[in-house]
Amino acid sequence: MESNNKEVWKDGKEISPDAPKWALYRKVMTDEFPLPYKGPDRLKDVVVKGMDLLNELKNGPEGPAFLGKDSALQFHYPEVKDQKIADKGMPIDDVIKEVVHMFEGGPNWGHPLTMENVLPNGNTAGIAASMLSQIFAPNIMEGEYGQNAHRAELETSGMMASLIGWDPKLCGGIFTWGGSGCWTYGVKYGLTRARPDSRWTGMRGDMKLICSEQAHYTQQNTSDWLGIGMDNIIRIPCDRTTNGMDMDALDKKMKELHDQGIAVAVVVSTMGTTDASAFDDPAKIREIIDRYPNPKGYGDPLLYCDCVVGWSWIVFKDYDFEKNPLEFTSDVLNTLKANAELYKGIIHADACGIDFHKVGWCPYVSSLFLYKDAEVFEKLLARGKDSYLQVRTPYNPMYYTIEVSRTVNGAMAAWATLKYFGLEGMQAVVGGIEECKYVIFKLVEECPNMAVANPGDTGFITLIRVYPPDIDAKKMYDLELNDPGHREQVMKYNRLNEAIGNKLYEWYRSGHKIDGVCSPYMSFSTGFRTTNYNRDEHDPEAVIFAIKSFPMTVFCTPEVMKHTLKCVEAARDEVIKEWGGTV
Repeated sequence: MESNNKEVWKDGKEISPDAPKWALYRKVMTDEFPLPYKGPDRLKDVVVKGMDLLNELKNGPEGPAFLGKDSALQFHYPEVKDQKIADKGMPIDDVIKEVVHMFEGGPNWGHPLTMENVLPNGNTAGIAASMLSQIFAPNIMEGEYGQNAHRAELETSGMMASLIGWDPKLCGGIFTWGGSGCWTYGVKYGLTRARPDSRWTGMRGDMKLICSEQAHYTQQNTSDWLGIGMDNIIRIPCDRTTNGMDMDALDKKMKELHDQGIAVAVVVSTMGTTDASAFDDPAKIREIIDRYPNPKGYGDPLLYCDCVVGWSWIVFKDYDFEKNPLEFTSDVLNTLKANAELYKGIIHADACGIDFHKVGWCPYVSSLFLYKDAEVFEKLLARGKDSYLQVRTPYNPMYYTIEVSRTVNGAMAAWATLKYFGLEGMQAVVGGIEECKYVIFKLVEECPNMAVANPGDTGFITLIRVYPPDIDAKKMYDLELNDPGHREQVMKYNRLNEAIGNKLYEWYRSGHKIDGVCSPYMSFSTGFRTTNYNRDEHDPEAVIFAIKSFPMTVFCTPEVMKHTLKCVEAARDEVIKEWGGTV
C-alpha cells in the first residue's frame, strides 16, 4: 500500500498548496460552512440567492395558490427512491436551485386563495428567529448545550402561563414535535401521576383516557404508541349545537367508572378543532373530575386542554369589549367575547398543548406542552443522570423529556412572534381573520341553496353544505339532521359535496379561473358531525359532509371570500352538468 507523506499544513495554520487531495478538498469545503468567527460569510449570499429564487415561485393575487407554474407531481413513487450518492458533489448554487425546485407546485400558505386548513404562513420575525437558530444550533436538551437560548423556551412558557392565569414562576414548558407530541406528554403525565410505578413495571391493568367525540384523532396515535391501547379511549358525545362535550354524559360516565373502581388517567378538554371548532368547558370538567376521584392507590386524573388549534382566543381574555379599542364589527366582537369566556376556564387545567405554527403564525414546528406545576411534573418524570452530561445550569430538561436532541427553532420562533406582535398585534391578526370568516358566513346564510353546517361554532371555519339550485337548503339540512327518513338524502348530498370538493381541488391544481381569478385551495369535511339519529355512530353513512372555508392568511379580503363562494357555486354546477343534470 502506497503511503502519502506530503505536507498538509503550512506553518500549522493553512492547508499547504501541495497538500494531499483530501486536504485540498477540505480547503474548498470549508468555504461552504458558516464562519465560526467574524468575517464575510458565504451563508448570507446563499440565503439571499435562495430567497430570490423562492420569490420567483410566487404567483399574483389572482392565483394560482400553488407555488410556481406547474402543479404536477414531479416524481414517481416508489421509483423516486432509487438513488445513489454521486462521487463528486454539486456546486452549492446548483444545490440551492434544486432545493427551490422541490417547492414547485406546493401550497402557498400565505396566498389569499388558500383556505384549506389551519395552515398559516409564518410571520417574518418567527421565520427569521427560526432560521438564525439553525446557524449555531443550540440544543435545549440541557443547559450546557443551550445556554441563554433556553430563555426562548422558559420565557415563552412564562408568557403563556401568565396569559392563562397560572403563576409563571411555578409553570414549565417543553417545545416538542407537534400537537401529537403535546398529547403524548399530556397522556404520559396522566398515566404517571395516576400510577407512578408504571414507569418501572409498565401498564398493569386498564386506565382510561376520556375525550370528546370531536377530539383529534391523535388520541389513537398516543394511546397506541404509549401502549395503553386504543380500547381504553372513552369518547363522550357532544352537544349538537356547540359540538362541545356533553357534560351530563361525562358526569354519567365518570360516575360509572368510579362505582366500578376503574381509574381514569386523563380527561382531555378539546379547546377548538379544525372542522367543528368544538370547545369543551374545562371548568365544568374540573368539577366532575373532583367529584369522582380515582380508586385508592391511584393518583388523581389529569385535566389536559388540547388548545393547539384554538389557543389564540385567550389573547382576548382581558380585552375591553365595551370600549372595543380595535373597533371590531359587532358580530366578530360577540364571537371574540364568547371565545374569550370559554378560554377563561383553562386556568383549571393541569397542562395544555399550544401550537404556534397554527394560530400563532409561526413556521413549523413550534408546539409547546405547557404544565402548571413544574415541580410535580419534573419530579414525576425524572430519570437518572447520564455519565457524559453534566449539570452546569439550573435548567436541564434532558432528565424528563422524551426527546434528547431538541432544537430551539420552535421556541425561538414563538418567542420572537410574541415579542414582535404583542397582545394588540395578536388580537388584530386573530380578529381580522374572523372578520373575513364572517363575510362568507353571511353570504352562505343568504344563499337559498347552501347552508352553514356549523352555525353555532365560533372559530375560523365555515362549513358549507351545498345543494342543487332547486333545493331549499336550510329546510333540507334540518330534515337531514333530524329525520331518519331522509337518510338517503344525506348520502346523496354527501356525494355531491365530496364531488364539489374534488372539483375545486382539480381546479386549484390546474389553475382554472372564474371571472379571471383562479379557484381557491379548499378542502371538505367527511363527517365532522353525525346526524341526530346516529349519535352512537352505528351508521357510518349518516354523517354530514361539507365544503370547508378556513381562511388563515392576513392577505385574505372580503373580495376573496365573495370570489370563493362564486367558485363553490360554479363547481357545483359543473359537477351536476357532468352527472347529466341530476344528483
